[in-house]
Amino acid sequence: MILLGLLIEFLPFSAVADTLRIATYAAPLSRDGPGLLARDLIQRDDPQIAAIVAVIDGVRPDILLLTDFDYDLDGVALAAFAARFGGRYPHQYAARPNTGLQTGLDMDRNGKIGQPRDAQGYGRFAGDGGMAVLSRFAIGKVRELSGLLWRDLPGAVLPVLNGAPFHTDDMLAVQRLSTSGHWIVPIDLADGVLHILAFSATPPVFDGPERRNALRNRDELRLWEALLDGVFGAVPDRFIIAGNANLDPVDGAGDRAAMAAFLARPDLQDPMPGTKTAHWPNDDGPGQLRVSYVLPSVAWRLADAGVAGPAAADALAVDLGPHRLVWVDVMQ
Repeated sequence: MILLGLLIEFLPFSAVADTLRIATYAAPLSRDGPGLLARDLIQRDDPQIAAIVAVIDGVRPDILLLTDFDYDLDGVALAAFAARFGGRYPHQYAARPNTGLQTGLDMDRNGKIGQPRDAQGYGRFAGDGGMAVLSRFAIGKVRELSGLLWRDLPGAVLPVLNGAPFHTDDMLAVQRLSTSGHWIVPIDLADGVLHILAFSATPPVFDGPERRNALRNRDELRLWEALLDGVFGAVPDRFIIAGNANLDPVDGAGDRAAMAAFLARPDLQDPMPGTKTAHWPNDDGPGQLRVSYVLPSVAWRLADAGVAGPAAADALAVDLGPHRLVWVDVMQ
């Protein structure tokens, strides 16, 4: 049995009773092939999974969005993962992500098809690194914007190479905007409905001079802007945006100014400005960045917030990847 001491950083809010804790975690719960995550969860002897469970147990969120969780059609992996928490999360939701969903076209124009970058979102197999929601409260009918074509987003900025569109018309006719998905998840609370706006965007790197990933990353954020501006109908009441934007407002690659402007929207609250949520080694990575977010609408009162991960000594024993769990406490 592996025991992990937790390192939890708290933001300077006062503790408030009767709060709702929302969290997102890009925990490394993706494996090298379909069904392998379910296998590891059922066998219950994977030290990495035990460490991830310990991090979540230390925070005990009421609602948790996982943004690197392999999807399987029957929900075996998600049910097995939820069972690790002793009935705390009786309600779960996952849907087939765009990651690994092959287009049949050469989307990265390298002369080959069927590769991870030819899928709707980068993925080695269908369902690779999707999203999942665990909740103490009932989940209503989820609305997905995951099928929206990139070209159909108002204000979309599509990649160009040598003065010409990078994608052919055939490619644009199938290329979705969402790397994994954009979900509007209604959570039934005693005093009404909370809408979790969940997403996991592509990293704005690993592309070429066409800046395909950087532009897509920006437009995945712009999709939420369009939703909040009423482009897709009525704006959800009492919403909280959660997920991995893969974009820091100050450091790293990508359109940093776009992230900063998003955080400054008058309909959103930023509970932890400046707090880094991930760490890649400086010798081969960008260092510390803020990429995961839980952003309540102004309808909520902030009570507390923080990030959590294994203590430094325990982190050496098992690889939990660069990301830390991000949580926010809100109340009406």
